[in-house]
Amino acid sequence: MAKVVTMGEIMLRLSTPNNEKFIQADEFDINYGGGEANVAVSLANYGHDVEFVSAIPANPIGDCAVAALRKYNVGTKFISRSGDRLGIYFLETGSAMRASNVVYDRANSAIACATADEFDFDEIFKDADWFHFTGITPAVSDLAAEVTEAACKAAKAHGVTVSVDLNFRKKLWSSEKAQKIMTNLMQYVDVCIGNEEDAEKVLGFKPGNTDVTSGDLELGGYVDIFNQMADKFGFKYIISSLRESYSASNNGWSACIMDGKTREFYHSKKYSITPIVDRVGGGDSFAAGLVCGLLDGKDMKAALEYAVAASALKHTIPGDFNLVTRADVENLAGGDGSGRVQR
Repeated sequence: MAKVVTMGEIMLRLSTPNNEKFIQADEFDINYGGGEANVAVSLANYGHDVEFVSAIPANPIGDCAVAALRKYNVGTKFISRSGDRLGIYFLETGSAMRASNVVYDRANSAIACATADEFDFDEIFKDADWFHFTGITPAVSDLAAEVTEAACKAAKAHGVTVSVDLNFRKKLWSSEKAQKIMTNLMQYVDVCIGNEEDAEKVLGFKPGNTDVTSGDLELGGYVDIFNQMADKFGFKYIISSLRESYSASNNGWSACIMDGKTREFYHSKKYSITPIVDRVGGGDSFAAGLVCGLLDGKDMKAALEYAVAASALKHTIPGDFNLVTRADVENLAGGDGSGRVQR
C-alpha cells in the first residue's frame, strides 16, 4: 500500500442531536473531524499507510483528538503538540428545506498559530507517495498559509504527487483572498478537486449556467473550465463533485473528471441519496476515494466511480469520518445499492 500524507486541522465537533436547532439543544453530540483528517481516516480504512500532520494543543482535549485518529490507524508522529486550543465547530443539522448551519470557533487554534519550523518536512515526505491538503488550511490564518506552501514545496522536492480539494469556506476568508493565496499554491498541484462554487470562488472559473444553490448542472460548462484550468495550471487531473440539492435531506450525487493531457472527459453514474444522515465530510470522502482509486492503479473512470460510491455511503454515516470498507465501496460501485441486510 502507498504512503500518504495529509495536513490540516482536526477540530472538536459539537452537533445538535435529532436535527434540533441550536436554540433547542440542551446537549451536543461530540465528534472529531476536519477536511484533511477525514481524508486520512478514509485512506487508512482502505489500508494505506497514512500520516496526518497538524498542530494540536498538549492538553486532554488535544489528546482526545489524537486518540480519535489513532483509533482508525492514522499515523500521528508528525503532529506538533503546540498552541493553546483545539478548534471547535458547532453543527446544526438541517432537514428537508431547512439547511444545515455551521458556526466556527477556531480563531487562534493550534494550527492557526503554528509555524513551518515546527515540522521536519524532509522527514515527513521521505518515501511518501501522495500529499493531500485543502483550501481550508490556508484560510485559517496567514501562518497556516505559509505552512501549507512550505509543505507543498517539500512534497514536490521529494517527487510526491500533490492533490488539493479547493474547499472554499466563506466564513473563513473572502473570494479575493482565496484566489490570491490558492492561485499561487496551484503551481505545486497535480490533481485538483472541487465543486462548482470552489472553482468560481477560489480560482475564478464559473462553469456555464450551473447553479450551486439549485443544483442545475450544465456539463458543457465543466468541460470548458476544466480545459481552462488544465491550460493555466497543467493539472494531471481535474475533478468536480456534482451535487443536485433538492433539499437538505435529498441530494443527487455524481462527479466528473478530465485528463489534463488528453482532455478526455467523463461523467460518473448518479446516486439519489435520501434521506441524508450527515453530509459533513461528504466531499472529503469523495477526495479520499479518488486518491485511493488512483493509488490503486485504477484508470480515471474507475477511480471516479469508486470516489462517488464512497462519498454516497458517507452520507449515511453520522460524524465526519467515513468508516466504510473497501468491500462496501466496491459493492456499491458495482451496482449493489439495495441496502439489504448482510447475513
